[in-house]
Amino acid sequence: MTNAIQPPAKAANTIRIPAEAGIAFVLLVVLAGGALASPNFLTLSNIFVLLLNGAVIGFLCLGQTFVLFTGGIDLSCGSVVAMTCVLAAVFMETLGLPWPVAALMVLVVGALAGAVNGLIIDKTGVPPFIVTFAMMGVAASIPQIITGAESIRIMQFGFRMIGQARFFGIPFPVIALAIAIAAAAIFIKRSVTGTHILAVGGNAEAARLAGVNTSRITVLVYAISGFCGACGGLVYASRLMTGYPTAGRGDELFFSIAGAVVGGVSLFGGIGTIYGAMVGATLIATISNLMNVLNVNAYWQPLVIGVIILVGVTFDTMRSSSRLSLSWVRLLKSKISGGA
Repeated sequence: MTNAIQPPAKAANTIRIPAEAGIAFVLLVVLAGGALASPNFLTLSNIFVLLLNGAVIGFLCLGQTFVLFTGGIDLSCGSVVAMTCVLAAVFMETLGLPWPVAALMVLVVGALAGAVNGLIIDKTGVPPFIVTFAMMGVAASIPQIITGAESIRIMQFGFRMIGQARFFGIPFPVIALAIAIAAAAIFIKRSVTGTHILAVGGNAEAARLAGVNTSRITVLVYAISGFCGACGGLVYASRLMTGYPTAGRGDELFFSIAGAVVGGVSLFGGIGTIYGAMVGATLIATISNLMNVLNVNAYWQPLVIGVIILVGVTFDTMRSSSRLSLSWVRLLKSKISGGA
């Protein structure tokens, strides 16, 4: 009798450490190390720069996370930033649309570009790497063709609100990102569609046999990634008040993947959390900002981020090979038993 009662008592007393605790600790170490390395790192002005630059990376990483959950990848998100940044200026200055309408249309265009990726991947079976790589070229060329590689100045000053407004001292893009993160986390954790997204990444064929509409899920996650890329394009356009044809085509794509991977999102799909990915994105943005503060040569910065991605992917590969899909077996069993 005593032995039969003990296991539940032990389980009740067990303290569950969140999966994001490890990467959050690394972030704290980097922040502390940066503060010791440079007195300019944790100043208020630099924190604002970090938050504003991190907001664009955060939006891209958020969209990339949805795609990675299904086992895909979106290489076009940086180019979508450039395309939507220029389209925002074209809609306002060439077509004469009010800025709220132009901003809404930009978000629709971004989501459509992502949905096209999803449709091609689902209907043709071409690997996501190839499809989104092609879309990267298309989306990068459109703003160059439209503008002749020239920037377009935006004169509707109300548009500045998106990228330059502050509420209680906090930049609006950071507030918008925080709302998006909370909505995404609830969506993934509480909704049936969120469960289906993770199920497709865990085992697409099993999910399909279980009744999940995998085509709809594929289109949805890429549309979300395109939408998030458009959010980044709006932030860039508003901050610069310029439609800049190469905005978002620097290290943003690199950072969006690195942030998600180091935050615990598996490149093989089905594993990870929104919060973990966002902590990872914050870590990558912080490291990038710290290297700028320390005047690290620009040639070295991609090397550092590349090493971080390599370590993250190597860890993910080793983790996947050792306990592939075990969490999915448990999740599917719990859903099936819960639905019975």
